[in-house]
Amino acid sequence: MKIEVRGLTKTFGSATAVGGVSFVVNEGELLGLLGPSGSGKTTVLRLIAGLEVPTAGDIFIDGKRVNDLTVQERNIGFVFQHYALFKHLTVFDNIAFGLKIKKWNRRDIDQRITELLALMSLEGLGGRYPHQLSGGQRQRVAIARALAPRPSVLLMDEPFGAVDAKVRQELREWLIRLHTDLNVTSLFVTHDQEEAMEVSGRIIVFSKGKLEQAGSPADVYEEPATEFVARFIGSMNIVAGVVRHGQVQVGSLEFPAPGFSDGQTLQVGFRPYYVKVAEDPARYRQQAKLRHIYFLGVAYRLEIETPDGLILRSRMNKEEFRRCHFTVGQAVSFAVTHFRILPQEGAGPAIEAKPGSPIAGPLTP
Repeated sequence: MKIEVRGLTKTFGSATAVGGVSFVVNEGELLGLLGPSGSGKTTVLRLIAGLEVPTAGDIFIDGKRVNDLTVQERNIGFVFQHYALFKHLTVFDNIAFGLKIKKWNRRDIDQRITELLALMSLEGLGGRYPHQLSGGQRQRVAIARALAPRPSVLLMDEPFGAVDAKVRQELREWLIRLHTDLNVTSLFVTHDQEEAMEVSGRIIVFSKGKLEQAGSPADVYEEPATEFVARFIGSMNIVAGVVRHGQVQVGSLEFPAPGFSDGQTLQVGFRPYYVKVAEDPARYRQQAKLRHIYFLGVAYRLEIETPDGLILRSRMNKEEFRRCHFTVGQAVSFAVTHFRILPQEGAGPAIEAKPGSPIAGPLTP
């Protein structure tokens, strides 16, 4: 089933939770709604489910406008953040709850629950109660309950937010496999960037009730369309400078900015792995002092300070780092190999400079 929302708006009194949002979830897609707390993503999910009534706009499921349909009539499975399991019911009865409401016969219920227990790796646990399960098992029961009536669409609100990091990672991998097997059109809400990029086929980023950007995880990460996305997704160095003779000047750094007027203030963004740092002060044109070294497990993050007082972050893998002999406080040289000119709030898309552009000095002496 395909989901489409057009101009979706929801206000609570004078506050606008969602303002004129439009997007499509394609049939069989697993799409993530990503944003900070209060960005409107959960409200969008609840509007699609029928748990909230839109102030304006339309919701279509499989081409049919569903604004006036009840939750039951929309045939949607909803998974809540904190499981919302019935404590006094067994796993079997929790999963069967919606089927009994829909008046399925006993034999069909038994067959469906047996299928789901196997699908969710919950065999042998049908007679247990929620308090007898681990967090990951409880969440799988919640998803099984949502899937039991064979919904057209599966909606999940922070589905892994109530479990610890290790279980969350396992559940992410499990959800990807489950979606591949079932191919149910699915939409899930998260504020976890890593989770959204790992699980989703496509991401929609929200901020203050507005849609900031939609695209694949790689597109959203590598090509942020707005200043908000650049700051929210991953780590990015963002510096502001003034255009002089076709260059954004930020202290001793210069970034090509063709087409912009002299005197215009622009923001430039570049990921830490595009900041190349060398022990040899003569390797690159730009000079700095190494302030801090952070070990990140699979990589190292270096924090450097330019003579102008600019603090920049660099990132390198462990193999590269071990070939060097960095010491906090030492003089280093650096170059930026890739950047984007970021739009101001509400302006047009970001402008990208391709690798190899002469940004902060050549990569070789």
